[in-house]
Amino acid sequence: MAEPKNEEDFLDDIAATEAELEEEQSIEFSDEELELDALRAERDDFRDRFMRALADTENTRKRSERDRREAENYGGSKLARDMLPVYDNMKRAIEAATEEQRKTSAALFEGIELTMRELLNVFKKHGIEVIAPEVGDKFDPQAHQAMFEAPVPNTSAGDIIQVMTEGFMLHDRLLRPAQVGVSSTPAG
Repeated sequence: MAEPKNEEDFLDDIAATEAELEEEQSIEFSDEELELDALRAERDDFRDRFMRALADTENTRKRSERDRREAENYGGSKLARDMLPVYDNMKRAIEAATEEQRKTSAALFEGIELTMRELLNVFKKHGIEVIAPEVGDKFDPQAHQAMFEAPVPNTSAGDIIQVMTEGFMLHDRLLRPAQVGVSSTPAG
C-alpha cells in the first residue's frame, strides 16, 4: 500500500500536473499558431498570385487594344502601297494631255479627273496623305528620297530642284518617300 503523501509531496504533484497541463496547452496553442501562420502565408501567396494575374490581364488587354489599333490603322498598308502606282499613272495621264486633247476628249478627261478625285478621297478616308514637295523646298530625309544631286545656279545645297514622284504617309508612317532631285550647289 502506498504511503500517504505529505503536504509538500502533494503540492509538488499538483505543480507537476499544472505544468503538464500548461505544456499540453502550449503545444496545442503552438499547433494552432503554426496552422494560423500557414494559412496566413497561403492567403498572402494567393493574394500575390491574384494581383499578378490581374496585372497580367490588364497588360494583355492594353496590348490587344494597341494591336487592334495598329491593325486598323496599318493593316491595309500593303494594299495602299499597291495602289500608289495607280495614282502615279492617273496623274501622268492627266498631266500629259494637251489642251487640244482635253477639248476633243472632254468627257474622257473629266472621267479620269473624277476617278482621280475619288481615289484621293478614298486615300484620305483611310489616312493616306500625299507628300507633295515643290521645287525650291528644302530636302527632308524623313519624307523625301534623293534620286540625284546636281549643281544648279541660284539654288542652295539641299534645295529640291525636281520632283519625280510624290510620296505618301499612312497616318504617321511613311508609305513611300517623295522622289526628288536635290541641288548640290555649294554655298558661295
